[in-house]
Amino acid sequence: MSAKPIKSILFVCLGNICRSPLAEGVLGAVLAERGMARDILLDSAATSGWEVGSAPDPRSIAVAARHGVDISGQRARRIAPEDFSRFDMILGMDRSNVRDLKALAPPSARDRIHLYLEFATGAGRDVPDPYYDGPEEFVSVYRMIREASEALAKRLEARASAPTSGQASSTM
Repeated sequence: MSAKPIKSILFVCLGNICRSPLAEGVLGAVLAERGMARDILLDSAATSGWEVGSAPDPRSIAVAARHGVDISGQRARRIAPEDFSRFDMILGMDRSNVRDLKALAPPSARDRIHLYLEFATGAGRDVPDPYYDGPEEFVSVYRMIREASEALAKRLEARASAPTSGQASSTM
């Protein structure tokens, strides 16, 4: 990855109603806690168009609210061609999302597409889609996303405070 500062991050899942809006909201809260919320633009999108215009799943809204994060105002949208140039980093919630994103992306943007947990924590795992499961799976997904958001914020913070020596950093 280049040494270019990360100023914008897009989270992507299949429908943009469960995982990606939760990731957008949680990372936003973590960045706010660290005084970095104004520094990075966050958004979320879907690889499908099924849920365009829908609010996040009520179970995602509820688990976020229990942790002081309000995602109720978000609305699902499908990834757009301009997103590949607009965002410095595009994080897919599972391998299928990453595969779909890379198929849609122009070649120049493919190096900005990553599996979220792998990029944030080094764990090459998917964030499972909780849609067909009960509230307990949404709690589990929230925990994964919170842990990954903490790790990602730490990396972004370290990157922002690293001295510019003219050499690319290996921390990102």
